[in-house]
Amino acid sequence: MTEFQSIKDILQQKSKTSSKKPKYISRAYQDYGYRLAEELNDLKHKSLYIKLARETSKAVLEKAKSYVADYPNAKRKGAIFMWKLKQLHGKIELEPKKKKTKPKKLTLF
Repeated sequence: MTEFQSIKDILQQKSKTSSKKPKYISRAYQDYGYRLAEELNDLKHKSLYIKLARETSKAVLEKAKSYVADYPNAKRKGAIFMWKLKQLHGKIELEPKKKKTKPKKLTLF
């Protein structure tokens, strides 16, 4: 006869095995971007993946991610992901920051 585990024990085991995500993740796109960075072993650029998750369709990101899955021994999965994303989505350009300009003085005559 097998013994049943208490719910407390099960939850403690689950919390130990689950990855700890940062406290600042509060939206679905942030979570998706962070998980994407983890899967690509590129946590250094997690903010880029969060931005991509916010601005790019999930279907396009999933296609690029599945393409990377075909390269299990790749050293730079993030680079392969970005290359495929560029092919699928077109050229990804981040908008340059706008320079603050002073208002022009009006002359009446």
